[in-house]
Amino acid sequence: MAVASLVLGIVSLVFSLFFSALGWPALLCGVLGIILGAIAKKKPGASGMATAGLVLSIISVALGVICWIACAACIGSLL
Repeated sequence: MAVASLVLGIVSLVFSLFFSALGWPALLCGVLGIILGAIAKKKPGASGMATAGLVLSIISVALGVICWIACAACIGSLL
């Protein structure tokens, strides 16, 4: 679970940084990464990978939401 959370966090961060117009894959991967990271941290042998995956997922979801709001504001200002 920790490895899956880390991978989803990295994928979500890449999507939110480089493909901000397609924000839904970043948000989907980020939310799944947060869920898997939280589950992995509850296990007795929680490793640093679970924490790293959780942090990356939270950062990428925040960036995805900010980019999505910024794109909506730019489109709204054109109308």
